[in-house]
Amino acid sequence: MVDHRAYPDRTAFDAALAEAIDRHAPDLLILAGFMRVLTEGFVRRYTGRMINIHPALLPSFPGLHTHRKALQAGVKIHGCTVHFVTPEVDVGPIVVQAAVPVQADDTEASLAARVLAQEHLIFPMAIRWFAQGRLHLRADGRVSLDAAAVPSVAMISPAPDAG
Repeated sequence: MVDHRAYPDRTAFDAALAEAIDRHAPDLLILAGFMRVLTEGFVRRYTGRMINIHPALLPSFPGLHTHRKALQAGVKIHGCTVHFVTPEVDVGPIVVQAAVPVQADDTEASLAARVLAQEHLIFPMAIRWFAQGRLHLRADGRVSLDAAAVPSVAMISPAPDAG
């Protein structure tokens, strides 16, 4: 474990973190709950090999307090996004998203719980795609995903009347 408090600044921490990571030569870095902004140099070192999950349908509601922001904005659909990490926070190329309806009686906690359930579905899916060689970040910064990997499901909220 690399403790950020043992380093005088982000650059020194990121250098120590990269050294620890590189000892293992991973194919993919998975950020989940990391909650630290990484330096541009660190992010560029792992371009195309680092993904993150964000509890909102990016580009909407980047940063913190996404569920509160969604409720305040009055959106009808909220969700989560798996994306490649870029130097700018929460704007990397999108790999996959999952949506949930926002219900009239939702609280931050109830909405967060439904979004988290979707995070637990799509993050492993994206990791599996990468491990299978079906997911890549192209040189032009766009996501390349084997079409067979993409689920063909749509959600409309509120749902159209059945009759």
